[in-house]
Amino acid sequence: MNFFSIILTIAGLSLFETVSSIDNAVINAEVLSTMGQKARRWFLFWGLLFAVFIVRGALPWVIIWATTPSLGFLGSLTATFSNDPKVIEAIEQTAPLLLVGGGTFLIFLFFHWLFLEPKNYGLYGEKFFHRQGVWFYAVVSILLAGLVWFALKINPFMAFGAVVGSTAFFIIHGFKENAEASERNLMNQGLTDISKIMYLEVIDTTFSIDGVLGAFAFTFSIPLIILGNGLGALVVRQITIGNIGRIKKYLYLKNGAMYSVLFLGVIMILDSFGFHIPSWVSPLVTFAVIAYFYLKSKKIAIKL
Repeated sequence: MNFFSIILTIAGLSLFETVSSIDNAVINAEVLSTMGQKARRWFLFWGLLFAVFIVRGALPWVIIWATTPSLGFLGSLTATFSNDPKVIEAIEQTAPLLLVGGGTFLIFLFFHWLFLEPKNYGLYGEKFFHRQGVWFYAVVSILLAGLVWFALKINPFMAFGAVVGSTAFFIIHGFKENAEASERNLMNQGLTDISKIMYLEVIDTTFSIDGVLGAFAFTFSIPLIILGNGLGALVVRQITIGNIGRIKKYLYLKNGAMYSVLFLGVIMILDSFGFHIPSWVSPLVTFAVIAYFYLKSKKIAIKL
């Protein structure tokens, strides 16, 4: 990758991580408002280190290691900077498994938002799909069946990857729903600040899965993922301690995040089936989609 591609990738990762974590920032801000000043500082400093290096650093590293065990644990970190033909071949052979799994997860995430989640309608047709919520399970089931059918013709492990991606979605979604319900209960309970900090770390880990999997649509380079997602996590922390009410006025940022999720998921699946997508496509699509919904939100925010 040349210097421009690296900067574009990091910027795209940071923007995607920031926008996709807005919900996380809102939950953090609401829980932090019930905590003492010392506990807030502890979470904002040590919690940030944990979010960057443990969650957004170790998780993608472990994912690549799990899908390409032949590289070894340390080799998985440095593989993307290696010119060794054997290393490049190993990554190319296992990349479709990771890409189809991550792409399936992201597309399921988008359709769940489109059909079932409450939202501010930003585009024509969103209200219609929201009214047809019962069709979510039919749509994703048919989608999964199609992916598995075509993947089996290429590589059985790709079909398995698609199934793993769908399984991961429903597991993570269950954790998210429980987290949101727990957040409401937490506000009414006299828990200690330490308990709340531990809760926020679990929440942050759960919400980070979207950003980590989406990051592979940008690059397989673990250092770049750590840097890009880490910068995004830092911005989310600043939003948390800043004017979260102002962010809430930008009504369509969530829409921008979810349409970015859709496009990144499609890019990952196309890549997994052998369609070559240039590395600059993912960040540029992310910038364009989020910029559109940001400007649309800004028009509304000015009026509020």
